[in-house]
Amino acid sequence: MTRVAVLTGGSTPERDVALAGATQVVSALRAAGFDVTVVDTVTGVLTPEQEAELLTGVVEREAPTTAQLAALRHRELGPLLTQLPEVRAADVVFPVLHGRDGEGGELQDLLGQAGLPFTGSDAVGSRMAMAKDLAKERFRSVGLATPDWAMWPVSEGRLEQLGLPLIVKPSRVGSTIGLSLVESLDEMEAAVERAARYDDDVMVERFVRGKELTVGVLGDTPLAVGEIIPEHVVFDYECKYTPGMSKEIFPADLSEVETARLQNDALRAHRVLSLRDMSRVDFILTPDQTAYCLEVNTLPGLAPTSLLPQSAAAAGIGFGELCTRLCEMALRRSEGTKATSKGS
Repeated sequence: MTRVAVLTGGSTPERDVALAGATQVVSALRAAGFDVTVVDTVTGVLTPEQEAELLTGVVEREAPTTAQLAALRHRELGPLLTQLPEVRAADVVFPVLHGRDGEGGELQDLLGQAGLPFTGSDAVGSRMAMAKDLAKERFRSVGLATPDWAMWPVSEGRLEQLGLPLIVKPSRVGSTIGLSLVESLDEMEAAVERAARYDDDVMVERFVRGKELTVGVLGDTPLAVGEIIPEHVVFDYECKYTPGMSKEIFPADLSEVETARLQNDALRAHRVLSLRDMSRVDFILTPDQTAYCLEVNTLPGLAPTSLLPQSAAAAGIGFGELCTRLCEMALRRSEGTKATSKGS
């Protein structure tokens, strides 16, 4: 029986989102016959009782406060994580984590140095995708449109060039946590202060109006295109994780030509960031049919309301099969590495 260590929880603002995703992943892998151990990167290996307490699938309507996160952060296992017997004995490590600590390359570095096979992108790809400024530079290098942006501090002249309204957000945080829509420069100071609570790097980006679309990528294959219609102007944390606060349509009501173009753009974004196994690429399609690539998520949400599972399902891939395929990709890489080592 294949042993899988699911890493989840963590001390980022997306802790609840990670635990909700792990709830689904653990259930699906066990149903598929995998031997699953659950590890919270803050508290360690979970007992069955702790699993019942933490893996509820519920995402609170508000992200954890900075005080709550600080209390968790000093307990993070860090490098000790890869020394846990249950992690070292795993055939595959399956991270279900979000935010800089989980998908920003640091964890991937630890797992790689320990020689542990794991699902998802390696440290290089994870770092490129997490640093939104660098990712947008890479998009443009292959001809993908992306909204104009600048990193804070920004001169008044540059703000005028970008124009209003603007999106202000932490560069290395997901789930739109710390994000603000700024419609007047009088709002800028408060928006930057809010974003800076979660990351030292703050991005200011031109707000583009249009259809909000997303495309999952599995392996090296784009999945179904989906459209998100949020209750709010932006697809914020509340709309993402509160049932009924957004309408998500898979597949999106697009022409075959539009669908193929977005799938091709998603694959180009995935490849230019050197990603592997899976990603979710987010776009805005404007009325003039320009597809602006917003960002790429290397460890997309796997909670009940998350978009990658919906993109896969619309392509005929159920959640259990999605999780199984991710494990199989990591196992094949591991076997290939072992074969190469023996051959040399």
